[in-house]
Amino acid sequence: MRLGLIRVLLAGLLVAAGGLLAAPPAQAQSNGQGTIYSRFGLGSLIEFSSSQTQAMGGGGYALRSLNYNPDANPALWSDQVFTRLSGGASYQSITATDGSGTTSRLTSGNVQALQLNFPLYERTLGVGLSFQPYSRSNYQVVRRNGVQIGPQPDTEVPYRVNFTGSGGLHRLRGGLGYRINEVLSVGATADLIFGIIESRRRTTWPSTQALRDVVVSDGVQLSGFTSTLGTHLALADVLTADDALSIGASVTLPASLSGERYRTLDEDLARDTLSVERGDVTLPWKGRLGASYQPNARWTFVLDGLFDPWSTFSSSFSSETGVTEPVRFPVGGTSTLTDRWRLSVGAEVVPAGEDQLAGYFAQTAYRFGGYVERMYVQPDRQTDLHEFALTTGLSLPTSLSGTRIDLNIVAGTRGTTSNALVRDTFYGVSLHVNFGERWFQRRKLR
Repeated sequence: MRLGLIRVLLAGLLVAAGGLLAAPPAQAQSNGQGTIYSRFGLGSLIEFSSSQTQAMGGGGYALRSLNYNPDANPALWSDQVFTRLSGGASYQSITATDGSGTTSRLTSGNVQALQLNFPLYERTLGVGLSFQPYSRSNYQVVRRNGVQIGPQPDTEVPYRVNFTGSGGLHRLRGGLGYRINEVLSVGATADLIFGIIESRRRTTWPSTQALRDVVVSDGVQLSGFTSTLGTHLALADVLTADDALSIGASVTLPASLSGERYRTLDEDLARDTLSVERGDVTLPWKGRLGASYQPNARWTFVLDGLFDPWSTFSSSFSSETGVTEPVRFPVGGTSTLTDRWRLSVGAEVVPAGEDQLAGYFAQTAYRFGGYVERMYVQPDRQTDLHEFALTTGLSLPTSLSGTRIDLNIVAGTRGTTSNALVRDTFYGVSLHVNFGERWFQRRKLR
């Protein structure tokens, strides 16, 4: 094993991530990765399977690959030949526009999923491990107003309220993929979901020292287990000689998370705990179905769909704490959640096909795709919100067999300016290193 090379690759990835995380802060409305819509529910849901599928519309539930760790369908782990370590960092810019035409812009950087796969038996039994965000809440909203503190009209004192959100849930996954025969593969995972989501309301009085600034924080800490089951069918010579058709599906079971909700006054070490409540929430199941078709060694096409019924989300936390006002979890209450779905399509072309002697750019993989998604939040409890995006990317080969460097781009819109809501226009760039090498080889005696 080339441990020195692994250290170099990981160091380069961390440097790239650090550069992205040093991006300029948001100028208004929200900050970090998130959109204002991350204020509702459990935050913005994160979908990531591999850097290959990310550039092809974000699906790839049936896409077999020896160069990547497809995380959405554990049945695909049975194809592994190399031990694989993958990681990436992303940069995103969002411009938010409200109904009056007022805009605000944010930029941010984040480290994406870390994945490790290795075969126990080549092309038969594979192990997968991954760590990645499940949801992220990161926003900032400012509201300005005034309050009259005396009988005269000129006694009105202006104040400002900053609403901010932070944290999110993370998912730690481990599992197996097993190839039963040349046609059928199955897989299963055990998933730990955990994290803290916190929202703060900071009230400040910029024109007077007589009134005290107040910070009230509402947070919830959750953890629990779920599991994902997957299957994959691989068919050859379907329409023409040497073509390949794959169909893949996976189901993530409902997750029961337990934890506590708290409300505090002020911040940092001076916080006073106003209330603490224990409770449970149940996340909905999630279904994925996809197809992949390779007419030849140069072209690959994918078509995928996802569905998770967030209208079935349930919570045992009470709707009120009895302190000063109702506190709901998820933020906005369960009536702001609706069923979510996503449709995606994508393609990949490698001009060289299987020709290992072709030029560098002929061996480069060129990818493109797009998706449409109905978001799982309805802040006004009546307007369906959608996200539309186009994706593209390059996969650059290296001198190390099984190792590729990917550069992906996404651009799209989400939300609407109708009904006092906000429309986001966003684009993002991500860099991924996919390291692959044969490990654990049994040496033959001469």
